[in-house]
Amino acid sequence: MQRVIIDYKKLTPEILSLLTIKFPDGYDDKDIISFHNHRNETIDAVEVKSDETIYLVKIGKHLVDSMANIDLVDDSDVDKNDDSSEIVIDSEE
Repeated sequence: MQRVIIDYKKLTPEILSLLTIKFPDGYDDKDIISFHNHRNETIDAVEVKSDETIYLVKIGKHLVDSMANIDLVDDSDVDKNDDSSEIVIDSEE
């Protein structure tokens, strides 16, 4: 199973839907996973799973706003070719 760290700016409608299904009332402190990235910065994220991928979605005020406004998401603003905020951690075939 592939593991991906993704920034809220890169949320696809599928991942946003997974988040709102798993956390319909929002996430709590017990749902947050903290870890250090390669720059030794602390990253806080929540985990959601699809059939093929485990996503660690970086959290912050903007993530909360995105989850609250899921019906207002317009993926025409998302640059599908820019993957600078998405990091693949582990891939098994």
